[in-house]
Amino acid sequence: MGTTLTPEFWERFAVLLVAAMAVTFVLTALFDTLVVRLTNRRGHRPPAPPAEAAYRPTPRHHRMPVRG
Repeated sequence: MGTTLTPEFWERFAVLLVAAMAVTFVLTALFDTLVVRLTNRRGHRPPAPPAEAAYRPTPRHHRMPVRG
């Protein structure tokens, strides 16, 4: 029992294929934009200072030892 694919089928197939491609492209562009925005937002934070830079000596650490 064979069926033939009518011109109406091919017309609907083409319309649905183009619609699916359009939806795919739009969603891909939206997700790419979202990822870029999130990446840029994280990149604008200043980097954490190294452990050596966090130590700030007080004036008493700079005093010269006195020998009597």
